[in-house]
Amino acid sequence: MTSSSSPLALVTGGTRGIGAGAALALAEAGYQVLATGLTQEEVAATPTHAAIRHARLDVTSDAQVAAIVAGCERIDALVNCAGMIQRGGKEFEIEAFRLTLEVNLTGSMRMCLAAKDKLAASKGAIVNTASMLTFHGSAYAPGYSASKGGVGQLTKSLAAAWAQDGIRVNAVAPGWIATELTRPLVEDAARSAPILSRTPMNRWGEPGDVGGAVLFLLSDAARFITGTILPVDGGYLAV
Repeated sequence: MTSSSSPLALVTGGTRGIGAGAALALAEAGYQVLATGLTQEEVAATPTHAAIRHARLDVTSDAQVAAIVAGCERIDALVNCAGMIQRGGKEFEIEAFRLTLEVNLTGSMRMCLAAKDKLAASKGAIVNTASMLTFHGSAYAPGYSASKGGVGQLTKSLAAAWAQDGIRVNAVAPGWIATELTRPLVEDAARSAPILSRTPMNRWGEPGDVGGAVLFLLSDAARFITGTILPVDGGYLAV
């Protein structure tokens, strides 16, 4: 059960996939969670939990972002999971490239700026969503790779700028996580094999694996951690 004294976590992109894993981890840890999705279909996929409510939100809209933050009496945690990738070479087209950056990078910054005052009031924390492509490039998704590289530097920059306000800013960098987006790879043994062989733990991650890392970075156990990018990758970056 939730109460008015429970901390509030706002999780963009929190209705499915990695965002849903984060939302569930926070709800089970005692947070009230507001999980957002772009479409009604995404909202309908919101995990069922007494502490999770949902709303539609387009993180590229100044007005929608301002409205959802204004509707929160307090914000103790902001988790930026809203994101997109465009496949099939589309991100080599400038408009598609621009849209990917607008959602993944500028959308994260828009949310951080909108929530800053309420996070400062609660001495709260932010967790952004980086990627393996924060650390290396992609021959197939230049917009996604560039945006996630930007998220890494944004995280460090806001951590340095906002520490004086009592706001910690960190990021998780998921590796290969089993979600609806990656299901075609998970179910294709030939395509999954090289991923597993590169991953020392020899398995696909689960959304809850990332949720646990998010919960840690928001917790008092991480009270002296800010500006870090935490890989949640089963060791993928270690080899």
